[in-house]
Amino acid sequence: MKSASPKTDSPLPACLHPTPDGCTLAVRVHPGARRNAVTGTHADALKIALSTPPVDGRANEALIAFLADALRLPKSSIALVTGATARSKLLRITGRTAAQVQSALGLHS
Repeated sequence: MKSASPKTDSPLPACLHPTPDGCTLAVRVHPGARRNAVTGTHADALKIALSTPPVDGRANEALIAFLADALRLPKSSIALVTGATARSKLLRITGRTAAQVQSALGLHS
């Protein structure tokens, strides 16, 4: 007997990948912008502009705070997996499915 796979109403964007406890989100950060905002996509990553400059990890902290607020999650539910000193980053989000993150951030596949 085949196991049923969960169905989604729409395919996920390339920047989101489901995991057993949530999802991963690939982002491309533009630090030092005028305001914090999701600005589109870049390759297979979500582009996020941050007003915080990339000094002493402050942009990483601002990125996590921005996403936590947008997803209505505690900051501890979002972890930087790769890209601590790069613009391209991979984040692990626990407590929200990939579909929930897609909806909260207004992403289209």
